[in-house]
This record gives sequence, structure tokens and C-alpha cells, in this order.
Amino acid sequence: MNEEPALRRELAATLLADIDGLIEQLAADICAHSAAYASGSPVSQDDLRVTLRGNMELALREFGGMRADAGRFEAVAAENGRLRAEQGMPLATVLQAYRRGGRVLWQAMADWMRDRSPAQQRLVGDMAGAVWETIDRFSSAMADAYRLRTLELQHREASRRGALFEALLDGRADDPAVAAAAATALGVPRQDRYAVVVIAQDTHDPSSPPDPGPALETRGLWSYWRPRAGTVAGLVRVRTYGPADLADLLRAQGVRRAGISPAFESLADAAQGVRLARRALDTLPPGSGQVACLDERLVHAALGAEPEIADRLAARYLDGVLRSGAERQVLLDTLRVWLDSGCSASAAAAALFCHRNTILNRVGRVAELSGWPADSGEARLGWALALRALELEH
Repeated sequence: MNEEPALRRELAATLLADIDGLIEQLAADICAHSAAYASGSPVSQDDLRVTLRGNMELALREFGGMRADAGRFEAVAAENGRLRAEQGMPLATVLQAYRRGGRVLWQAMADWMRDRSPAQQRLVGDMAGAVWETIDRFSSAMADAYRLRTLELQHREASRRGALFEALLDGRADDPAVAAAAATALGVPRQDRYAVVVIAQDTHDPSSPPDPGPALETRGLWSYWRPRAGTVAGLVRVRTYGPADLADLLRAQGVRRAGISPAFESLADAAQGVRLARRALDTLPPGSGQVACLDERLVHAALGAEPEIADRLAARYLDGVLRSGAERQVLLDTLRVWLDSGCSASAAAAALFCHRNTILNRVGRVAELSGWPADSGEARLGWALALRALELEH
């Protein structure tokens, strides 16, 4: 006759009769081995004891073959896992507590078995296996539920963060409650130095654009990124960095086409930031491979906002050059370098590796074709604006 089931039932009943003492012993052991549980936060001492009582009663009934209803064992374990996930207690800490519970339970059983007959003591190995099988089943059900609940919470939090980020970029942060909620969800202060980056997505490259977040983080820059209307928009806490510094970091990460807003000091200004970053991006032709700060492209942004004016500028100041055929490009390139060199023929010649007289001849040809004298202040301003208007022709 197999004595083990009866012996297990007797043992379980004995320990259940002294469940209070067992719970106090187990709570003390867990707290002695876990600073998190000992602190009482996020799991209070009362919460711990209530959970231990429910778990221990179920474990003993399972061990003793006294289950009240099928499935309750796993259901309680799963509920424990979900609760600890919601409280933010690390899974490793919870699993350690379960192992401590198994040790305390087994020690109590071993003490009881010590006074049994030699024949019954020979069953101690089977009894130990049954104890740890029960603990493992409970731990597995708890851990599975914990992980699933964690994923659910992470998804919910990610959705909430994304929605509040969109609220910032849509201009709803004028409402102090929205601004406060967004700051809390994103984990940043409402007042600091920020900039918005808008990165163009390359429809021909599924891996584009790269995620610059990790690289920025290594430089101490917090950022948050979301896809948005054919682009990826990012809010960056730039701190002491300027937009130009941020542009250099993005270029180093392989970002090929992006616009950066001027820095601003309140999350409530994020909506204006995304508009200005988009204006900077729109000044860059597709495939340009550039990262542009708005303040470095103000003329382009202003002209891009008024395409008819940009077209009129190009026609008024450079029409003859634009219709000059084969010499068009060399004349435009020379004019650009000459203007950028402060209208110095010598400096332009050095930049273009040609003779000074060649520069003067080409500028003279521009003046002839355009009908504007090269020494005219209006002509030089008009030419500079017209060249930038031409850069906007996508």
C-alpha cells in the first residue's frame, strides 16, 4: 500500500493548523533576504502577509491533495503575478521570495518528518520532489502572468506617451494640464532647453531613417521619436548643446535629410518647434543628404514659403543667365562663390582654382546677361536671393 498520499495529507493538515506561525516565519525570512520587501514599498507588510497566507494555503492543499476546485491554484498564482507587475516589484525579487517560501516550507516539513517512523522517513525524497514541483508550478504560473501584464502595461504606457507627445506637437500644451501630463509621461521637466528634429523618411529605403536616440543618449541628450506624416519627429532635450551641435551629431549617425528647429525653453513651444523644423526640412531637396538648422536656412525658408516670389526673384535677377545654355552652370557656380567670398575676385579664384581675371570675366558675363551691373548693391542682393531660390527647385 502506498503511504505517501496519506502522509502528505497529514503533513499538510498539520502545517495548515499552524499557518499563522508559518506565515510569520516566512515573512521574516523573505524580508531578511530582500531589501525591497523589507522596505514595505511597493509591497506593504500587510500585503505581503495576506499574499503569503493565500499562497501557502493553496500550496499546502495542492501538496496534500486537498484542492477545492480545479484551476484555482494557477488562477491565484496568475493574479499574484499581475499584481506584482502593476506594483513594479522586479520579477527576480518576486521569484526569489517564492524560492524562500519553498525553503521555509520544506524545512517545516523536514522537521515534522524527523519524528516519523523509519519507513515513512524513507519517503522524504519523494516528499521533497512534490514540494518543489508545487512551488515550481506556482512560480511558473505567476511569472507568465507577470510578463504578460508587464507587456500590457508597457504597451499602454507607450500609447499614452505617444498620445501626449502628439498633443505637444499639435499645440495642445497651452493647456497646463496637458503640458504637465506630457512632462510626467515623457519624464522631462516642462521648462528646459529643447529642440525639435524632423527627419525625412526615404520611401526607397525601408531601414531609413536611423534611430538617433541611443547615440544622443550617450552624449547625455534625452530624446523621444515618433513617425509622423512621412517623417520621424523627435523632441530633444539639448541642454547646453546648440542646434548646430545637434546637427553634427545627427550627421555622424547617418541621418541624411532633416530639419532642426531653434532651441526653445518650454514644452508648450513644441508645436512651434515642429513647424519650424519642418520649414527647415522643406528647404532641402530630396536626396540632398543634408541636416539643416532653420537659423542657417532662414532665407531659403522664407523664399520656400512664397514660391511665386522665389520664381520672380530668379527671373528678375538671373533670367538671362538661366537661358544662357552651356555656360549657365559655370556662371552660376562662379557667381555663388564670388558672392560668398565677399565679392573678392582673388578669394573666389583661390576657391575655384582659376585666375582672378577668369572670375572677373565670368562675373562680367553675368552682369551682361542679367542686365544688372556687378557693382550694384541691389544686384548683389538680388543675385544672392535668386541663387537661394534656385536651390529650392526640387
